[in-house]
Amino acid sequence: MSHNVTSTVEDRIATISLTAVDRMNALDSATISELISAFESAHHDHEVWVVVLRAEGDRAFCVGRDLREVGSNDATRPETIDSVPMRGLERNLFEVIVECAKPVIAAIFGHTLGGGAELALAADIRIAADDLSIGFPEVTRGFGANFASVVLPRTVPIGVANDLLFTGRRIGASEAAAIHLVNQVVPPAALDRSARDYAETLRSNAPLTIRRYKAMGTKTQGLPLAAALRLDASPNPYLSEDRREGVAAFLAKRNPVWAAR
Repeated sequence: MSHNVTSTVEDRIATISLTAVDRMNALDSATISELISAFESAHHDHEVWVVVLRAEGDRAFCVGRDLREVGSNDATRPETIDSVPMRGLERNLFEVIVECAKPVIAAIFGHTLGGGAELALAADIRIAADDLSIGFPEVTRGFGANFASVVLPRTVPIGVANDLLFTGRRIGASEAAAIHLVNQVVPPAALDRSARDYAETLRSNAPLTIRRYKAMGTKTQGLPLAAALRLDASPNPYLSEDRREGVAAFLAKRNPVWAAR
């Protein structure tokens, strides 16, 4: 990783950090590629059971796409297919996070805007500092918020989603919690510890079951109930060693020792 992103694994928890504090963790092409690489690694690493996405600094989790880079590209080359969401040679960053098999917790704070807000939206759990200012200002710059335009109406009531997308306004942590856009609000000084504590809670639960929940929740979107109930998304915890271990631990009155198999 470069100075834009770091990734570490400790006690089955991968911590992926945005570290370009001087740019308020803006998403330039290099940062996007590094994030994709970090999440792909976490997805495939059998030692990783939970992922925490966080950022360095105290002003911004991520202010979205690096408009300086966009402006430079506009001035030096014509538009290409790479400028269109879900096109180009690389996978879409937000899709990579959604499709990561492991649960992803985003620890967000300060300015969380545009692509930065979409980063948070791609996570499974969002823990926010009470200084959060989150919004989707793409409408004020002529962009499309492609990911948010699809996922935000699935996350909050559609009228609320339309308000946020149509106006581009920012909301604070209390309003984000009220519309269930974030799961918890904590003081800024407690953000990293709270995200880690949450990750440790998930790590203590059956990993295949959590992966199954994520896969089913993602893949059954829009399916009729009968079809959704019959979608046997992997992994299958029912036939796993962990399921037998869970029952044995209960009967022996001890904590289970999960193997993720």
